[in-house]
Parts: sequence; C-alpha cells; structure tokens
Amino acid sequence: MTEKLFQYLWNYKVFTHFDFKDIEGNSVEILDFGKWNSNSGPDFLTAKIKINNIILAGHIELHVKASDWIFHNHSHDPNYQNMILHVVYHNDMEIDELRNKNVPTLELKNYIDQNILWKYEKLLSGNQFIACENIFNPDKIPLHFHEENILKKLNEKSFELEKSLNQFKNNFEAVLFHSLAYSFGLKVNADIFKHLAESIDFTIILKIRQNRTQLEALLFGVSGWLEDPKDETMKIWKREFEFLKAKFNISDLKFHPKFLRLRPPNFPTIRLAQLADLYYRHQNLFSKIIHVKSSEELFDLFKNIKASEYWDNHFNFGKISTVENSKFLSRDFIELIILNTILPLKYTYHKYYNEEIADEILVFYKSLPAEKNSVIDSWKKLKTKIPTSLESQSLLYHFRHSCVEKNCLNCGIGFNLLKES
Repeated sequence: MTEKLFQYLWNYKVFTHFDFKDIEGNSVEILDFGKWNSNSGPDFLTAKIKINNIILAGHIELHVKASDWIFHNHSHDPNYQNMILHVVYHNDMEIDELRNKNVPTLELKNYIDQNILWKYEKLLSGNQFIACENIFNPDKIPLHFHEENILKKLNEKSFELEKSLNQFKNNFEAVLFHSLAYSFGLKVNADIFKHLAESIDFTIILKIRQNRTQLEALLFGVSGWLEDPKDETMKIWKREFEFLKAKFNISDLKFHPKFLRLRPPNFPTIRLAQLADLYYRHQNLFSKIIHVKSSEELFDLFKNIKASEYWDNHFNFGKISTVENSKFLSRDFIELIILNTILPLKYTYHKYYNEEIADEILVFYKSLPAEKNSVIDSWKKLKTKIPTSLESQSLLYHFRHSCVEKNCLNCGIGFNLLKES
C-alpha cells in the first residue's frame, strides 16, 4: 500500500463494505468524504462524518500507518487543528494527541480488496509497453476518453503558443512561421529550425515572399551553408543573401542544421527549400489556414509544395544525385504538419478571441487517418481500435503523460482495471 493509492481509494470510495467502525468500535458514517487536497495540509478538506449520533465537520488525514502522524510532524502544524478523523490502513500505534482531542481513528485494512493492492504492485513492477498490458481491455476505455485527451493536448499546446504570441506581440503570422519551421525540422532539427525562424524578423519574410530565390537564400544563408559556394546556383543564393543581409541588417549568427541519421528526403536542405516554397506560393497563409473548414482544404494548401528545381537532382549542395525527381511534401508529412502545427494554432486563435471551436477541431481529427509509428503499433497489438488521428493522437498523448510515468491512478483506464475483481 502507498499513500497515493490509499488516497485514491478513499477519494473514489473503493471499499468492500461501508459499515465503518473506528478502533474503539464506534460506528462511523461518512456523510462527505471531503475534497481531495493537493496542497499542504490535511489530505481531505471540509469533510463530514457522524459518530455517536454527533455530526462533525472538518478535515481528514490519511496515513498508511498511524505512526506516520508522528513521522510527518503533524502534531504542531496549525493546518491540522480542525481534524475530525484520522484514517489509516494499518493502526500500528495509538496517537495520544488525537485520542486526547477525541479525534477518532479509522483503520481500513479490512475494508479494502487485497486484489487491488496486488494489481497495483504488479503495475508498478512490470516492464511492458504499458504497465497494465497483461490486464488491458480496450473495451474498458471510457466514453469521451479520446476527445478529452485531444482537448487536454490542445490546451497544453495553446499555453505554449500563447507564450510565443506574447513574445512576438500577438503576431499570429510570425508564430505560424516559427511553428511550421519547428515541424519541418522533424525531431533532429525541430529546435534548430525554430530558433532559426525566430532569429529572422518576420517582416523580412513578408517583404521578400514573392521571390522564392530570396526566401531560399535567406534560409540557407542563416543556416551557414553559403559561405563556400560549390556551383552557379549557390553563387546566386550567396549573392542574394549578402544583399538581404546588408539591406535588413541580418545578424552573423548561423544555426548549422544537422544531417546525421536522416534519410535524404528529410535532409534540412530539402525541408528548408520546401518551407521557402510554401511562403512563396501562399502570400496569406495564416488567413487561409484560419478560414478552412475541412482537412482536405488544409491538405490542398500543402499538396503542391516542393523544393525548387535545383533539388530535383540534389539532396545536398554541389552533389548531383543519381535519382532525379521533384521533392514534393508527402501526404504523411502534410498530415503531421496539420496535426502538430495547424490544428493547435487554429484552436489557439479562436480561443484567443473567445470563439468556441472545440467541436469543429475534433471533426478535423476524426477526418484524418491515424499516424504510423512504433507507439501506435504497440497499441494496435493490444487490440485497440485506432481508425483516425483522434484515437492515435489521444493514445500518444496518454502514453507520454500516463503510461511512461506509470501514473496509473490518474488514468481512467488503469483505475477501472484496478477496481475489477
């Protein structure tokens, strides 16, 4: 038994029977189990009990062992002066102070199904994909579980975007550019691309967006790739970058994106060229994104985006590839951008203007296919149904926030499984 589990059992009233008697043999009726307190002080506040036909209102403290009252130094803490009940799993000693104040002690060892303790111990000791893997039942996933997870994720993402908006004076277009750069960088270059984008005054992007060559030159130049041109096209980019650098007083800071362990289509050269093409083709990208009403409309904004012709037979500067093809954004990549950048920003925008959009955003998730990755594959092996990105995004969120930390007691699925006989 842990104190955390003990508090959960009390909060959710998971007992085999409720004919409680204190250690003196007096019947104790719990009229109100109290409000779970996550701050300092007693575990449950403003509770109400009936004992010896007297109704008492106040706070309840829980301990695995009665002696923890002494160990935790509660005796002289003023937060514990309005105690009406001391609840323990095992009454290993009598607390004179509580007895003198007529605070009853309730021992619950015989009111709790030992199977719950066994299950909880098994959950914490396992090394499976998820702690409850051996007892997991996808049919026990609560109603609205996925929608609630998506909204939690969106609110967390919104909080981060709001910090960026505050930093960049509520310029949604600039924050979109930074967020897209992060997504185009994938895991390896996400932070580098974001810092690179944030280092460029977005008004420069607005001023040169009708010139794709200049857009590419700017992104390649701040990446530190144009200092030693290897062919004529690189010389053009370098000349354009030197012009932009002088005109807009661009800093000498270079970011040097990484190539290591990346497949050639994901090389930073290709991704930055595609990002440049996106802003070249869509002069009012943010406005278009905010007003689209379906995932297919969003997909249409990205489906023709490709790196410039130089990259048809290059993956890196000055090295001609034996494979020649246009470097379009793949559908899988576009869907990742929609899920990780576009939908959170749409949600944040409407939230900023106090416009209700939760239901509309959920429709987007339901219309996009589930992602393909190792975590989702592991969920599928447990017979979990994952038809759309609503389920896949929810389960990814849940895995990272609950399963990895073995936070089973804060998990609707895990706690339901614990309660089952």
